Amino acid sequence: MSDAVGLVVGTEDSTPLKFHVAVAPDAYLQLDDVVVTQRLIPGVGPVMTSGIVTEVRSRHEGASFGSDVFLIADGVLPAQVQEIAEITTTRVDPEVYVPPRPGEPVRRAQGEERARALYFDQMDKKVPVGLGRDGQPVYLNLEFLNGVRGAHVSISGISGVATKTSFALWLMHSIFRSGVLGGGGRNSKALVFSVKGEDLLFLDKTNVRLDDDLRADYAGLGLPAVPFESVGFFAPPTPQDPTGRPHVTGRTSGVCAFWWTLAEFCADGLLPYVFADVEDERNQYTMVVHNVATRLKFEALAAGVDGAVTIEGKTIRTYEALVDFVVEKLSDDSTRGTWAGPAIGQGTANAFIRRLISSVRPLREILRGDLQKSDERVVSTEGQQITVVDLHNLQERGQRFVVGVVLASETRRKEASGTGSLLFTMIDELNKYAPREGNSPIKDTLLDIAERGRSLGIILIGAQQTASEVERRIISNSSIKVVGRLDPAEASRPEYGFLPPSQRQRATLAKPGTMFVTQPEIPVPLAVEFPFPAWATRLSECIPGDLVAPPAPSGRGSTADPAPSVFTRLPPTFEDDEPPF
Repeated sequence: MSDAVGLVVGTEDSTPLKFHVAVAPDAYLQLDDVVVTQRLIPGVGPVMTSGIVTEVRSRHEGASFGSDVFLIADGVLPAQVQEIAEITTTRVDPEVYVPPRPGEPVRRAQGEERARALYFDQMDKKVPVGLGRDGQPVYLNLEFLNGVRGAHVSISGISGVATKTSFALWLMHSIFRSGVLGGGGRNSKALVFSVKGEDLLFLDKTNVRLDDDLRADYAGLGLPAVPFESVGFFAPPTPQDPTGRPHVTGRTSGVCAFWWTLAEFCADGLLPYVFADVEDERNQYTMVVHNVATRLKFEALAAGVDGAVTIEGKTIRTYEALVDFVVEKLSDDSTRGTWAGPAIGQGTANAFIRRLISSVRPLREILRGDLQKSDERVVSTEGQQITVVDLHNLQERGQRFVVGVVLASETRRKEASGTGSLLFTMIDELNKYAPREGNSPIKDTLLDIAERGRSLGIILIGAQQTASEVERRIISNSSIKVVGRLDPAEASRPEYGFLPPSQRQRATLAKPGTMFVTQPEIPVPLAVEFPFPAWATRLSECIPGDLVAPPAPSGRGSTADPAPSVFTRLPPTFEDDEPPF
């Protein structure tokens, strides 16, 4: 074998699943290299054993003490440098599990041998996920993403350096633009909840750092280096603004304000999502929540076209007034039994009242009966391929309400539309919405998606800093697990048992853009690097020319003056913090 990089060593035990290679003096092996060796079995023929380098070590052979290195360097003591690479087997073909024999040559797997070693030859539909250490593409099997053989993605890593959100968006770009979805790709959608500033409000803009080298990286993976084309943006209304303007500062066009009317709140029974914290389920007022929700559903009548309601002859236009009305009913001894339930005591009712009153501030801007009715306010994935819901201006309780209500409605809509297409749902900080302990309406919805979504075409892409704090059933239902940079204490948790010891250690110092990806077909996680986003992920990455609105069309109301910039509220410069990539 003229291209051999070493020989199987005889001083270490070789097994069908793990063996060691003595690297030749003029060669090298690095972590994640893919190698192959061959053994001729009588009566069977050649057996190819492929694997990935999971550890490499070097030492002086012939030296006994640490100080011998100086004598060896001076030529006084004879010794030889030897590098030994540990290989973890990925595939034995044909499946005759015999160990590689000492002295058998080992070579780097390239071309078809590499594809066979990593099972790419068995993937009918491949999703490019990044470049391996050898600079060649690494793929995911779509059948473990689209529900055929598995579904769901779990991404873990430290916030700020693990690039969880960037990888999730890259994965969606690869799925949508690689053509792997075929005819179903046109109707497949993605729902993205953004909780970290307005970074995701520029996904349809070209990144200012996009150059020929980056385009070549995308082309090497068979993908176009372009921003997302079909994106809808939603943000909550500006506080105390009577017009319902979206509460954003970086982007002032193409963003729709979302809210729910009080009529929808009562008719659809959305009150339980106000009490979506795990702590709420541990209290005894859960029964009061459902009794009041039922009462509102039957007592509230729509009043006018703005979403106000009339209850017992009283017209209510704000969430604060609705809360006051409920509090009045629960505080009155003559009506408490009707609204809270016959067996509810004053103490339980008071606990519910205190919690309900505390919801006014975080929810009063998104539960309205005083804004002009608009069809654009409804968060839906029907009109575009990517739907971004900006939550960063909402308090945590408001974020929980929006995530819970939108997830539940989209799940119902997808279930009713059938399984002909896919709905990818991306949620950051999944440990907040589906914690390991306790229950909540949001957690119930996410568990339903994790366990039943595969058959419905709903794919959950969850990102979290600590997978150890996420509900086990969600993690265990994720076919694809991705790990970026981890906290050392978190890396030692059993949830990362799928990582070999060397990769666990490497995960504590992985640089941004490097992820470890595991999928059911390949027994060893693959280290990949994915390209810098071709789309803007923050204001400073937008091309200045893209921030100017197109000229107004001629006709009624048009003038000869150029159209004002759609970003007139942007600062004059584009200085911003550096992206963590």
